[in-house]
Amino acid sequence: MHEEIGIIKFIKKVFTSKDFSFIFFSSLASVLLFGILVGGLVWRYRTDIFGYFAKEYLEEVASKDLSDKDDTRVVTERILEKQTIFTQEHFVIDTVKKTNPAVVSILISKEVPKYESYVDPNQQTNPFGELLPGFSFGVPQYRQNGTEKKNIGGGSGFFVSSDGLIVTNKHVVEQKDVAYTVFSNDGKKYTAEVIARDPVLDIALIKIQGSNFPYLALGNSDKLEIGQNVIAIGNALGEYRNTVSVGVVSGLARSITAGDNSGSVEVLDKVIQTDAAINPGNSGGPLLDLSGKVIGVNVAIAQGSQNIGFALPVNSIKSAIESVKKTGKILRPFLGVRYVSVNAEIKAKNNLTVDYGILVKAGANPNELAVIPGSPADKVGIVENDIILEIDRIRLDDKTNFASVIREKNIGQTIKIKILSKGALKNVSVVLEVAKDN
Repeated sequence: MHEEIGIIKFIKKVFTSKDFSFIFFSSLASVLLFGILVGGLVWRYRTDIFGYFAKEYLEEVASKDLSDKDDTRVVTERILEKQTIFTQEHFVIDTVKKTNPAVVSILISKEVPKYESYVDPNQQTNPFGELLPGFSFGVPQYRQNGTEKKNIGGGSGFFVSSDGLIVTNKHVVEQKDVAYTVFSNDGKKYTAEVIARDPVLDIALIKIQGSNFPYLALGNSDKLEIGQNVIAIGNALGEYRNTVSVGVVSGLARSITAGDNSGSVEVLDKVIQTDAAINPGNSGGPLLDLSGKVIGVNVAIAQGSQNIGFALPVNSIKSAIESVKKTGKILRPFLGVRYVSVNAEIKAKNNLTVDYGILVKAGANPNELAVIPGSPADKVGIVENDIILEIDRIRLDDKTNFASVIREKNIGQTIKIKILSKGALKNVSVVLEVAKDN
């Protein structure tokens, strides 16, 4: 009996001591903190975890069901159904719900002459004479009666900041004597102002007034893989707003010559090829990965083909977006040379000693100098007929475009250039400056 009373007193003493309270609540706080940390990690990597268990589940179901040889057709249908539910369909629906509010449609309108028909009474005649007296006949004529606003085109875009900054294609907002109207996914209409058109790439940034707009996160297009699932959203054919199409990355680092209805053309390099349906009007819309991040800007389709579309890689436009956010315009770095890419044919024709790099060469017109006076290239002594072989140890060959390498650098950045000059190799350091046409 005395022993029981002693144990009870000991327990009361332990539970009422300050040391126990401190240890208990410290342990409880640690457990809660650990739980929050684990929960945060699970939420952060929920897609990977879900995908892993879905894959394990599918393999288990397939293994179990396939053992039943009497019902192979039903088993196959079950597996395909579960694969659809647990993989692409789930992620596509989730991504579209998350990103669609940040995709906009752009309508282009213009004041055009309005004409009406009339008959000049002074020019009326009666070809039947006395047979049909009172009959008159006049040739209808047309005259302008004011103007009217008409829709002349459309495109797509997407928010990149909550204050209404939108990325689209340059060719969508190329005209300067028209009005641009943005329609958000909820049907609201805004007047848009063109902030900047990129002098190098087919992108532009426009802005609408307002705040708290949903915007998209930018991904990493350098990590794309062929076969990866992608989603394109845009104003298909200029009338079907926020149309969703799904496909895969069909090719990487393609070079294409893109043209528009006005006859202008431009060469786009390192573009993403996809079989996701990209129709006229989709231009400027986002190409997304299954996490909802922008990995490209839809820019063109291959005429006369099926399921071949192209998008500018998002990494090539990030600097332009940041430039507009900081300065209100797109600033690009430049070296200041005109050039011809060297290949086996150029090597043989000009008796060169290398078949790669760029040959510094003047243009056809007298004012198209090989090296722009006062440019970074001029300051370090680069002259006509020099061959630039490498930039920051990147070899300039048929797989690496000089303009792309420079475009991905920053203004004020020092780059190291390897040059073949008059038969001798030399290395120079150059500080890139703002392109003069900006």
